Amino acid sequence: MSRTAPAATPLGDAFHVYDTTLRDGAQREGISYSVADKLAVARHLDALGVGYVEGGWPGAMPKDTEFFARAAAGELELRHAALVAFGATRRPGTTAAADPQVRALLDSRAPVVTLVAKSDRRHVERALRTDAAENCAMVADTVAFLVGEGRRVFVDAEHFFDGYAFDPDTALRVLEAAVGSGADVAVLCDTNGGMLPLGIAEVVTEVAARTGFRLGIHCQDDTGCAVANSVAAVQAGATHVQCTANGYGERAGNADLFAVVGNLVTKLGMPVLPDGALAEMTRTSHTLAEIANIAPDTHQAYVGTSAFAHKAGLHASAIKVDPELYNHMNPVDVGNGQRILVTEMAGRASVELKSEELGVDLAGHPDAVSQVVATVKEREALGWSFEAADASLELLMRTARGDAGTAPFALESYRVITERRADGEIVAEATVKILVDGERLIATREGNGPVNALDAALRGALAPSCPWLADVDLTDYKVRILTRGTGAVTRVLIESSDRTAEWTTVGVHGNVVEASWLALVDALAYAALRARAQVTAG
Repeated sequence: MSRTAPAATPLGDAFHVYDTTLRDGAQREGISYSVADKLAVARHLDALGVGYVEGGWPGAMPKDTEFFARAAAGELELRHAALVAFGATRRPGTTAAADPQVRALLDSRAPVVTLVAKSDRRHVERALRTDAAENCAMVADTVAFLVGEGRRVFVDAEHFFDGYAFDPDTALRVLEAAVGSGADVAVLCDTNGGMLPLGIAEVVTEVAARTGFRLGIHCQDDTGCAVANSVAAVQAGATHVQCTANGYGERAGNADLFAVVGNLVTKLGMPVLPDGALAEMTRTSHTLAEIANIAPDTHQAYVGTSAFAHKAGLHASAIKVDPELYNHMNPVDVGNGQRILVTEMAGRASVELKSEELGVDLAGHPDAVSQVVATVKEREALGWSFEAADASLELLMRTARGDAGTAPFALESYRVITERRADGEIVAEATVKILVDGERLIATREGNGPVNALDAALRGALAPSCPWLADVDLTDYKVRILTRGTGAVTRVLIESSDRTAEWTTVGVHGNVVEASWLALVDALAYAALRARAQVTAG
């Protein structure tokens, strides 16, 4: 593809990419970062080139307090980002200097502090139990105190859009108190996530015109519009955008850092990351998902593994002519890649493109292409799924092309017996009889289940002739029942690894053991293929 991300001079402090994964993102259900996790996340975000990394709420959260202490002690060296401590304004009826939570922000030694301030009069009166005048005094006092102590201050105007709709004068007074006391940015927060893009743009435009302040935006995703709302705010004049990696956050989440940055750079031509950093987005997204112990969203914009995946034959036919016809950008620009999915929807173009992707290249083998198309359609009608099992698909393509020796053995028979012993232990025993280069081999092994026993027996028979088996592990086993009743059809996916690569194979049958055997045979056949390729390359 010829289309590339625009190159330009980074915007520096003229535009802020502000990440709050470690504070707001950590409020997602299912996430619990350790201090070591937080330090690792901060390093990856800094390496990506974000301008600000919000580390948490020191003084309120023990882990956050420890995080800032360890960062200050030298465990976190940031090249691009400034570290930010988050906290609240002083409490009603006291002073910022006397408030221990405000003091904790100073003790964090973070160079930047973001304060959350109520900007909806209903919250001021019902949650803080004070009045608008005292609320503004709390904001002004705390900002002025922190600025006087040498900190740069941003203010998050919580519930701003709801508050502005209810009582615009009170909401604006909070911004005036913040900026008038030295805050650099007034961040308008859609805390409940109920706004839509046109409404966001209208309010940001109006507030910018009425105040002249530097504005930021913080959007939750309760309407599914957090990314669109953030981009709309930037187009309306906001120069500070708050996001979280992969959209992590409370309830439906926050604006996804990677989607927002992807849109700003590739659609609006705004160089908000350092040169070359955009290509690290996909890797960074997946790495941060691993740290959070959350499976990556395969359909995530820009960085999902399916973001540039094409299934329909019509799409594949056009992509074969010009990839730009069905891709909105070059996936390489964000560190991703194009994938062709071969399913019952696939035509000849899909198979040819996929074969090239897998290194088989059937472009010069029209009969093989026809055979693969027919076989895939026939098998998928029976429940097979090749889009999740590239290894099985590659073996099918190689067989159609006439490649010899895809499997390291031929099956004569197998047998599996399941035994329940007197002590309640369940043990499976498998015997396999195979032919390897004309030699008949038999092996029997036990396992904790039929598939484990079959795998062990097959390995036992193959071990003398296949030393590479020692490096091959079955890393995952998935079963799905495709039809109901006693004659149910079962699909099995087996994930395997040889320490340098991973692959997935599929088997389908009315008997779960046979479905497992089919997937297992493909797994070892693919391992053998890799072993032969390594010998040839070496």
